[in-house]
Amino acid sequence: MQRSHVLSCSTFSLALLLVPAVHAAELTQNRDPESGLLAWKKVDRGFSLELIQLLPEYVAALYSSRNLPPAVVDSMRGYCVFGSVAQNRSGGTLDYQVADWRAVTPDGTQHRLKTKPEWIAEWKAFGSDFGWSILPAAASFDASDWAQGFTTIQLPPGSHFDLLYSWKHHGKHYRGKMENLVCAPDKPPLAP
Repeated sequence: MQRSHVLSCSTFSLALLLVPAVHAAELTQNRDPESGLLAWKKVDRGFSLELIQLLPEYVAALYSSRNLPPAVVDSMRGYCVFGSVAQNRSGGTLDYQVADWRAVTPDGTQHRLKTKPEWIAEWKAFGSDFGWSILPAAASFDASDWAQGFTTIQLPPGSHFDLLYSWKHHGKHYRGKMENLVCAPDKPPLAP
């Protein structure tokens, strides 16, 4: 990821910390001025979820740079990949499970997200394990805990979808929705 993109996402994240609680469930969108890539963030009832578009060529380059077998690099092709950050912004324990989340395309079809254990099982067959790169499949967070990694959906570049996700907080089950998300394009967009 380019340094400028990391800085703009950090600035974006810092700005969201200053947003009053009244606007906490609002989905925000940010476009990186240099790359043109999009990021979305939603803070809802203590759970913060951020998704950042990653170009397919960036993901392939990252995996190739780690000298992983070509089969591992190729396994990511055909997947929409986001850099993801999940954080507990509540005052208590919070849990999530990626296996419960769904991407819903405009035709109404629900698509499962491929989880970290599924990727690890596939990559082990190729003699490799790069599991640290994928968002943990499940987490139980104390206050202020967070996790990051790739979130993957088997959709082509440029696909539009809504993300349905869920979490538990103080024994209650909550559902959230991030609308109008877009997979990164196949090639870098022209910066605005």
